[in-house]
Amino acid sequence: MSAFFITGTDTEVGKTYVTSLLLKFLAKHKRKALGFKPIAAGAEEAFGQLVNEDALSLMECASVHGKYEQINPICFAPPIAPHIAAKRAGFEVSVQVLHKHYLALDDLGAEFRLVEGAGGWALPINDTQYLYDWVIAEQLPVILVVGMKLGCLNHTLLTMQVLQSQGVKCVGWIANQIDRDMAEFDENLASLRQRISAPLLAVAPYTEETPTLQIHAALTNLFGIDL
Repeated sequence: MSAFFITGTDTEVGKTYVTSLLLKFLAKHKRKALGFKPIAAGAEEAFGQLVNEDALSLMECASVHGKYEQINPICFAPPIAPHIAAKRAGFEVSVQVLHKHYLALDDLGAEFRLVEGAGGWALPINDTQYLYDWVIAEQLPVILVVGMKLGCLNHTLLTMQVLQSQGVKCVGWIANQIDRDMAEFDENLASLRQRISAPLLAVAPYTEETPTLQIHAALTNLFGIDL
């Protein structure tokens, strides 16, 4: 079983969008894959429980399915920082709690687990711990989603520096064009490729039609897929 943690250069850079496309890509090539969103903030009542739109998207695109509470075990209604939402709900999120929920996925029989984070890399989960503490404890390799917009060079390079300083393995990054009118898109992409040692796995061009990924060889190699 291979697992990857999908983080982003910031919030609202398209982690769910990219993770969903990756799940569809794996399903297309007959791989058993599931999406896992351990923490979500921003949910509505449905089916007698709180459900998050991003988690539902992962479930829809996966080829391995579980119950909602397995795919998104920690879910808060208000769309605010999860550690603040947890305090308001009288619930403590911790590395140990996340580990328990992650282990519960073993029975689902997936070949691939794509674990989507919340916000950016440095997300507090309580007063002393961060989501990355759990990622490091699980030794999950990271895929970084870069929201291609003005400022992405700074956000990306700072995130990469932190990953390197923490000894986290970044297996690659995906450029997601969230700004349709971004000036000098190709030049910014080239600048990132020049400055980042991790390979570019794919590019998600801006579109209002059917979403697509421009797949690079590094991604097919990572997933062990021959095109």
